[in-house]
Amino acid sequence: MIGMSDTIDRRRVRRLVTALARLYPDSVCALNHANPYQLLVATILAAQCTDARVNQITPAVFARYPDAHALACAETAELEGLIQSTGFFRNKAKNLILCAQRLVEYHNGEVPRRMEELVQLPGVGRKTANVILGIAYDIPGLPVDTHVTRLSQRLGLTRHSDPVAIEQDLNALIPPREWKLFSLRLIDHGRQVCHARKPQCDSCKLAKLCPRIGVDTGSQSAE
Repeated sequence: MIGMSDTIDRRRVRRLVTALARLYPDSVCALNHANPYQLLVATILAAQCTDARVNQITPAVFARYPDAHALACAETAELEGLIQSTGFFRNKAKNLILCAQRLVEYHNGEVPRRMEELVQLPGVGRKTANVILGIAYDIPGLPVDTHVTRLSQRLGLTRHSDPVAIEQDLNALIPPREWKLFSLRLIDHGRQVCHARKPQCDSCKLAKLCPRIGVDTGSQSAE
């Protein structure tokens, strides 16, 4: 069976990777953290919440619960009070405590380095696991959030809407060494240019490589 990745012009994909690298050479994770545990907590809190809001409340969370052992013993009501402004705080508090308890019981309080172990943690799906792998451990991982979903569809890299299927399509097109930065750069482009409701197509530096608004002739490159 022929997959979508087999029908895509890989030269255009390579030019997209290069163009994004030129546009966003300094892309980094927007969640403030000092270690894998803090990144895990921040990423769970970031679900349905802005990174800016998470960064506002995590200093107090990390001060009160500096490691998984402390978080595993947290009082639910107290934790809820600290994270309430992130939304869905009751479910997040429950998952954070259960996640910390599992880290303590099965991983000596450390955040594991394997996808199979990460996705067994409460509150952790493939997106969060890929964030941990790529950002905390520099292990190839391609997180698919709403920005990556939107841009990969608009750029003709996938026809899927399911994040796992999108991840599979992108993994087949992008070299593993590029997964982390490709995701971060798509997120930056989505936040700055390719907005959900009103994308700034007229000023987009990827216009020549975008099937929605440009024509990729094979000889043009994004400037």
